[in-house]
Amino acid sequence: MKTIIYSISIIFLTFSHTISVKAQALFDLESGLVFTGYNDVRIPGDQGTLFSLKDDLEAETKIFYRLRAGYTIKSRHTISLLFAPLETKSEGSVSNDISFDGVVFPANIQLNGTYKFNSYRLTYRYDIVNKPRILFGIGFTAKIRDASISLSSPGLTAEKTNVGFVPIINFRLLWKINDKIGLLLDGDALAAPQGRAEDVLIATTYKFSDNFDVRAGYRILEGGADNDEVYNFALFHYTSVGISYTFKNKSKSN
Repeated sequence: MKTIIYSISIIFLTFSHTISVKAQALFDLESGLVFTGYNDVRIPGDQGTLFSLKDDLEAETKIFYRLRAGYTIKSRHTISLLFAPLETKSEGSVSNDISFDGVVFPANIQLNGTYKFNSYRLTYRYDIVNKPRILFGIGFTAKIRDASISLSSPGLTAEKTNVGFVPIINFRLLWKINDKIGLLLDGDALAAPQGRAEDVLIATTYKFSDNFDVRAGYRILEGGADNDEVYNFALFHYTSVGISYTFKNKSKSN
């Protein structure tokens, strides 16, 4: 995973230093609380016991954070890197045995579940509409997921891990109500026979200055897969606040 992150970072830095045009660099931090809407699991997907990390066990509420670095060229072409970690824990007991990844957990014992879905994304987006009050862009995200689901009890433990690549459509719509306030719809989403993924933010934005922007809103993260190896569909609700700092640069890059 470190090799993958390093490779993506090299691509981003090479791109930003070799293109000579009017450009802007951006750094963005997002944080808040994340709540589990549902999280249904069956591993293996064709033989395990279906159970919920939200309804059968009690899922905790977590503080989350996301980091993004972006580079916009000629006001329309944007390339960005996103690190979006997510890990939630659940605990409790159920009245039936659970077969999970080849391990049988007896009924009525204390169970601890951990759901991890860390996301690393490289995005290119082109702004089709770039007007004083409306900006709309669409693009492509290369997403790498570092995921795992684990279940443990006294004397027993099992974990299913998965690292994979997912191509997703990226979009961004910003309506500037006035010079300070705007409405933002931003996200990645795609559905396919193998599964689906949606990560969408709707927020109110406020421009403090040419460099600083803040926002507050709601993010939804949903998706999953259904195959012989894994059945998992999960939904997470985020209360989100974010801050962005833009470096204005009109000179040529070396």
